[in-house]
Amino acid sequence: MLARLRRVPFAAQVLLALVVGVALGLVAREMGPVADGTPNWLTSTLQTVGGTFVTLLKALVPPLIVTAVIVSIANLKQVSNAARLAGQTLLWFAITALIAVSIGIGLGLLTQPGRNASVDAAGATAPGTTGGWWDFLTGLVPSNILGLQASAGDDGSIGLSFNVLQLIVLSVAIGVAVLKVGEPAEPFLGVVRSALAIVQKVLWWVILLAPLGTVGLIGNAVATYGWESLGSLGVFAGAVYAGLALVLFVVYPVLLRAHGLSPLRWFAGAWPAIQLAFVSRSSIGTLPVTERVTEQSLGVPRSYASFAVPLGATTKMDGCAAIYPALAAIFVAQFFGVDLSVTDYLLIALVSVVGSAATAGVTGAVVMLTLTLSTLGLPLAGVGLLLAIDPILDMGRTAVNVAGQALVPTIVAKREGILDLERFRTGRAVAPLPAQTGGVDADLRQPATA
Repeated sequence: MLARLRRVPFAAQVLLALVVGVALGLVAREMGPVADGTPNWLTSTLQTVGGTFVTLLKALVPPLIVTAVIVSIANLKQVSNAARLAGQTLLWFAITALIAVSIGIGLGLLTQPGRNASVDAAGATAPGTTGGWWDFLTGLVPSNILGLQASAGDDGSIGLSFNVLQLIVLSVAIGVAVLKVGEPAEPFLGVVRSALAIVQKVLWWVILLAPLGTVGLIGNAVATYGWESLGSLGVFAGAVYAGLALVLFVVYPVLLRAHGLSPLRWFAGAWPAIQLAFVSRSSIGTLPVTERVTEQSLGVPRSYASFAVPLGATTKMDGCAAIYPALAAIFVAQFFGVDLSVTDYLLIALVSVVGSAATAGVTGAVVMLTLTLSTLGLPLAGVGLLLAIDPILDMGRTAVNVAGQALVPTIVAKREGILDLERFRTGRAVAPLPAQTGGVDADLRQPATA
């Protein structure tokens, strides 16, 4: 039975898991809570399964960020025009973010999502974690070498968490130091490379659980929120997904075609990463798959991809940091009867293009939204209106984020003449999971079916 399951394509496993998750979620919602108001056994099971999968991904984020960023910066010494490539990468990050936020603003003005929303403002509460420019700047300074933060729980317990933004700053500093030190730093770099390979291997094992995690995540979302929450914010949710679809299926193909690349071929190569991002809702968790497809399917040189993809996984977020905060800010303004001026719309664009790195500080797009609302002076309580459907929206947002993280290195590599066009055109389908036998790179290069 297990051998037969392994022969089922990973994409089919995830799609089947989506269907099963929705079905179990509907069953759990029909069962309703138990007598004391707690979730029934099926809802609790789905929540535990999905939550465990996400927890496993989060546990690997700190070592993955540290090792991947250090190695990616150290790899720049293998590239002759490293400074130009880095500048081009950041430029195209900004260009695509500006296009995405413009689409978000346009859809917000067209659909007027906050005018007829049926949610209750009285139930909206300000989020516990908010974003602000000053918080972002002070948050860049690491409080300790591990980027650890302590927080007190309601029950008096003390919890420790990693500040991802501080980890990135530390990792960048160490990576630059490795470049500057040169030969004496090679033993240290060798250890970091080995650690990165080990972390990626463990992450592959976690990704192997993605279909099971999908059942839990999707099932719990349906059981907890149902279709009522989505219906009450239907215009807003529809506008968000319309914007995501426009960026993913219109803007990105146009940019690819403008650079002489086949959109269909690009989608065939990048799809394993986009699909996993939709399920896991984690750009960092999808990073190894994104880097693998960018190199092996899309033909981006390893020396450049190992720099651009990890950088994009923390700063390139067209879904979370461009489309969503633009639409959400317009929704909140309309809901609370605040008129936005042309200057306000320009501020939304500026925050989306410049401030997307702030999303690295916490999980999800909430911090980017609060950063935008704070800049515009809009009520932060408006965030509470949107939290009910955030898991549903986050799947699409993360998929677009990861797509952009694979798109920009492909475009830049093509513009700089370093893209392996033969590999891009013929296609090397990269399995999102490593082979069951052999090393990490074993049997991953199979002819594309698309």
